[in-house]
Amino acid sequence: MANIDIPTVSSFRFLKNANLILRNPLPFHRENFEKLGDIFQVDLGFRKNVIFCRDANFAEYVLKKNHKNYHKSTIQTEDMAKYLGHGLLTTDGEQWRKQRRMVQPAFHKKQLAQLLDSVDAAIKTEIDRVETGKVMDIFPIFNDLAFQTVVKSLFSSAAGQEEINRLQYITEAAQKMLVKELRQPFKGWWFKLSGKIKHHLELTQEAREILKKIVAERRQSGQRQDDLLDMLLDARYEDGEAMSEKQLIDEILILFTAGHETTSNALTFTAKLLANHPEVQDKIAAEVKEARANSENHFEFLKNCTYTSQVVEESMRLYPPVYFIDRVNLEDDEFNGIHIPKNSSLLFSLYEIHRDEEHWKNPEKFDPDRFEGGGNKHEPYYFPFGAGPRKCIGNNFAMYEMIMTVAELVSRFKISAPSAEIEIQPLITLKPKNAILEFTPR
Repeated sequence: MANIDIPTVSSFRFLKNANLILRNPLPFHRENFEKLGDIFQVDLGFRKNVIFCRDANFAEYVLKKNHKNYHKSTIQTEDMAKYLGHGLLTTDGEQWRKQRRMVQPAFHKKQLAQLLDSVDAAIKTEIDRVETGKVMDIFPIFNDLAFQTVVKSLFSSAAGQEEINRLQYITEAAQKMLVKELRQPFKGWWFKLSGKIKHHLELTQEAREILKKIVAERRQSGQRQDDLLDMLLDARYEDGEAMSEKQLIDEILILFTAGHETTSNALTFTAKLLANHPEVQDKIAAEVKEARANSENHFEFLKNCTYTSQVVEESMRLYPPVYFIDRVNLEDDEFNGIHIPKNSSLLFSLYEIHRDEEHWKNPEKFDPDRFEGGGNKHEPYYFPFGAGPRKCIGNNFAMYEMIMTVAELVSRFKISAPSAEIEIQPLITLKPKNAILEFTPR
């Protein structure tokens, strides 16, 4: 069968739209998908191309069926690793497999059940900060909530508030710097010359020193907290060896980054959608009241919050925090007659796949009922946590945290918004913008 040519967006057209793409690449992607089909490539100049795709079958092929031939791009393995070290998010191949096998048991549902008291306490502390009778941007509260939840689950009470605040500042500063480097590669020389990169690398080293101190104190105390830190300290490779201190710190830094930004984004989008749908809020409030009356523990409560879970799933369909997945193929490949030369850069738009009319009825509509019975029935074209062997290891933890947060928020408040518009800011993750809401006691 003859190879099918991939339609190409010229480097001239790419450069002509560079400023718009810098601010928000999604309209540019949508325009090209509508014009050229579900797969196209952009000529970046200097013999560099990126293949863009919104074909769910191709995504499933790359992420599941032939995943061994497709590795992470240098955005993760080099650019992110510079600040975060070499943990699950930033490694590939044998090192990734070794770490995944070792860390996986810490995220089993039974283990996570032990953390739910800490998660609940962190959520309630941050929701207490919501002010009624005035408009406010909810994102900073959810941002702090997500970070505090990760920290409390990792360290119980081992980290002081001053240390937590410093770790959060450094994590967010490094993320902002990385976004600048990725979005403005032509300024790379300036970032180096001005000392900006050096400054942020020094900040991440400071974070490492704080974490080393916390780990050393835990080891010296000889006391168990049964938190994530204990689980990671208990973890062993197949030969019985524990993680090195450096590897442990790398994994913790990645948990901070992966576990807090995506969750705060998803919670903010969910709150904005709820503000536009008071009838959905009322259904959640009724479900939460009944679930609290009929649940003996947090785990039972989560099982009884099926509709609240559907709301979170639908929110992540419309606004997936990880809105693209990129891969590079190690060897030549072919999919449906399309030849993929080795070392091709592929970018799968989850934002587009989640809004594809072929898979979703009325895709632009917020309809939690489509997830009745769980998200598994949509699995071939629904990827909020990725797919295949590299699916996010913390997906259950994130879902528990988000369901508990939405339940707490809606049981306390009615949410409204001065504007129904939901603004987005696509950076490394899909971030909300101007999430202005008003809360009144329920």
